[in-house]
Amino acid sequence: MTSGAVDARHMARALKLAARGLNTTDPNPRVGCVIVRDGAVLGEGFHERAGGPHAELAAIAAAAGDVRGATVYVTLEPCSHHGRTPPCADALVSAGVRRVVYACHDPNPRVNGGGAARLAAAGVEVSGGVLEAAARALNPGFLSRMERGRPWVRVKLAASVDGRTALANGESRWITGEAARQDVHRWRARASAVLAGSGTVLRDDPRLDVRLPEASRQPLRVVVDSSLATPPAARVLAPPGEAVLLAEQGADPGRARALESAGARIEWLPPAATGGVDLHAALSRLAALEVNELHVEGGPTLAGALWKAGLVDEMLLYQAPVVLGEQARPLLVIGPVVGMADRGRLEIIDTRRVGPDLRIRLRPAH
Repeated sequence: MTSGAVDARHMARALKLAARGLNTTDPNPRVGCVIVRDGAVLGEGFHERAGGPHAELAAIAAAAGDVRGATVYVTLEPCSHHGRTPPCADALVSAGVRRVVYACHDPNPRVNGGGAARLAAAGVEVSGGVLEAAARALNPGFLSRMERGRPWVRVKLAASVDGRTALANGESRWITGEAARQDVHRWRARASAVLAGSGTVLRDDPRLDVRLPEASRQPLRVVVDSSLATPPAARVLAPPGEAVLLAEQGADPGRARALESAGARIEWLPPAATGGVDLHAALSRLAALEVNELHVEGGPTLAGALWKAGLVDEMLLYQAPVVLGEQARPLLVIGPVVGMADRGRLEIIDTRRVGPDLRIRLRPAH
């Protein structure tokens, strides 16, 4: 087996370890690590939660600290700064490792090549870019927040085969089956925050929480509510977890006080030119709150506004084998498309049967 193939095999194992932290590391990235010497695996580890040991330290501990001369495979460039834990680059140098292979460069401004540079300066051989695409796919939100200053936006939609999301009167429970609804909870569980619009809150009174027996944390619940129309008794404001309302500057301060007394945190944002909350500013504010992956479950108006603003990174479309008719509500409210040259284009990245329904994952085609 070539050295490149060996590196890829061990990095693939590190990526599997990293995926164990899919729902728990937030707001940190999902990272796995494997330590190898003379072809034998000495230790493995992954980052489980913020404030806990990073993957490199967990792997060193699993190897009982005996890693001198070893090669370390880690899915993200080792950190070089003091955060909740000391720098992993320093720990690897102190442990006497010979070589560090990482999959993905860490764009965090506090790292941004500093970890690799610190290792190289200490005489450690450093290689990067091994299975980089897979490592990036595991951390779309963290990388988006660091590189673009906004979360990765994943919009969930449920539709009939004729592309309708609710009856004309707004009734939408339930288009899809129980298996699809459980699958949605699994996507919520990995997200930093779940977002809906005030119209959805007023119509459906959703909880926007994760209802899985194995759930160890609740994502932030966020409502785009420019005029603070959310009722103080809305279920989205109830524990467990924290709720944030994104409101337009100048909204009724009396309503703001009532909602804050009900447990809401209000983030004041500038208005968009067309009215309502500026969605670009909203995503920037959520990034400042360390939101990595944003799971959107609003109606067709909010989904359409995000699409028109160019802010949709991924769609989760659950298509049910039912027909609702032409009077039912559409998938997206985006206004007229004048010509076929102006049509929105997406690419299908995955399809899967979920109970009687079909789940289609799509991303904008570039």
